[in-house]
Amino acid sequence: MKLIRFYKDNTITPGIICKDCSNTAVDCSSFGEDWNEAFFENNGLERLLAFLVENRANLPESKLDEVKLAPAIARPSKIVCIGLNYALHAKESGMEPPAEPVVFFKSTSAWSGPNDDIVIPRKSEKSDWEVELAVVIGKKAKYVSKEDALDYVAGYAVHNDLSERAWQIEMGGQWVKGKSADTFAPFGPYLATTDEIADPNNLNLWLKLNGEKIQDSTTADFIFNVQHVISYLSEFMTLLPGDVISTGTPAGVGLGFDPPRYLKEGDVVELGIDGLGTQKQVAVKEK
Repeated sequence: MKLIRFYKDNTITPGIICKDCSNTAVDCSSFGEDWNEAFFENNGLERLLAFLVENRANLPESKLDEVKLAPAIARPSKIVCIGLNYALHAKESGMEPPAEPVVFFKSTSAWSGPNDDIVIPRKSEKSDWEVELAVVIGKKAKYVSKEDALDYVAGYAVHNDLSERAWQIEMGGQWVKGKSADTFAPFGPYLATTDEIADPNNLNLWLKLNGEKIQDSTTADFIFNVQHVISYLSEFMTLLPGDVISTGTPAGVGLGFDPPRYLKEGDVVELGIDGLGTQKQVAVKEK
């Protein structure tokens, strides 16, 4: 399944993308639940599938390209990010590939729709882009083995891990500070359940700035693959249903150019991952 959330009468409505028509948004509000922690924790995907089998013919439809998409799942309890998880990105950042995953958090108030504007904060001069594969946890995970790790995944999505580099690196080295501005976590357009993705460690991902492709790589270049990351994190914290793990970005971020390139008002950012759809954002300056 492909889970979406979209605005209808100024209210966020849970839905799916029609399996037989990729341009159709199916309204699942009569299911009575949002795509949130409680949904995933209580076998929501299985229950939703059964609901669709029984009720699909009676559910309202909209053209997907005529609705405004919200983040594909409700705001999670936490967004856990992995830094420097592609060798070339570590190199362009002037850092050695890490011996174990670099972990940081991103504020959940950064949660944003896939096509919402990127709001460059008032004092920001070094806002940057990062296309990333996001993993959504499907059931409570603690002390999970690598061999079992994928059993704890609900699905996958595109995430733009936007970053303010001066705040992240130059102002005390506080990564969460540079990652957490409002709108700095566009998520979606949809959550693809695990049956839609054969191998999360072999997906092409890319990002364009004003039509120029500047990130173009594959998750096959992960330093730490999805199973490793889930198992590793579960040693230090309980991963809850609906939690998001953002698995790192490949080379091509603004910080890595010589001279560096950062977002400016009016820039258009497009990004995508094979099988997971695309995002498109316009950068605006906060007043």
